[in-house]
Amino acid sequence: MAGVDDVFGDIFSSVDAIMLFGPSGSYYERFTTGEDSDVVVVGTENDVGAETFVELPLEFDEVSERVRFGIEGALEQDVIDDGDDLACATSVFSDDIDTVSRVRADADAHTGIYDLFAKSRAEPAVIKSVLELAIELGKKGQKGKPVGALFIVGDAGKVMNKSRPLSYNPFEKSHVHVGDPIVNVMLKEFSRLDGAFVISDAGKLVSAYRYLEPSAEGVDIPKGLGARHMAGGAITRDTNAIAIVLSESDGLVRAFKAGELILEVDPEAY
Repeated sequence: MAGVDDVFGDIFSSVDAIMLFGPSGSYYERFTTGEDSDVVVVGTENDVGAETFVELPLEFDEVSERVRFGIEGALEQDVIDDGDDLACATSVFSDDIDTVSRVRADADAHTGIYDLFAKSRAEPAVIKSVLELAIELGKKGQKGKPVGALFIVGDAGKVMNKSRPLSYNPFEKSHVHVGDPIVNVMLKEFSRLDGAFVISDAGKLVSAYRYLEPSAEGVDIPKGLGARHMAGGAITRDTNAIAIVLSESDGLVRAFKAGELILEVDPEAY
């Protein structure tokens, strides 16, 4: 099997780092014992107590997306450098790591997800909860029908000052937070109606049915996107909030920050 060893040995030859995606403790120990290359663990939790760890905001089912976002996070944290050759070990066919690929880190292939999570005013866990909610809505819709939704997360005071109510606020004087299963059911139900949800930095539901009134001048959004995306992009330019938008027409989830589109994901990939 010398030929096989030669071919597959090239995957690990002269790599700058090994990235382990969700390894077991024993698997991690095997790589950290006597291994010359840097070992980086990537996952939603640091279950193995790794010294060098990159947190994934979501458990990406698509392996290429999992690896791509993991590399972006490692670049954002300066764990690896642009141009590094990486051996990425992840699971494809089972819960255990069973697949290794060789990938070169490319800082130009920037998706924005770590900018969204690591450099926003709102708490990362809150952003994650809202993004997961938007993705679930994109998958299932409301009562089987596609819906659109607009979530404004963070800097809620300024957002409220730059918007007006379209109807009564079901969350006025309440203390409910996004991420609570019962609250998420309510949000899905309210998503059928017009207006934006306003959510505080800490995840408190401040309002629903808000009509955003920022100026759209100078906001550049891709062609084909409508008023919901324009309003979301504009409010993030005028405040320190982020906007997570579910498109009713194409079903994609997009995130805006500082007036720019920084993330676009297909709910069906998760």
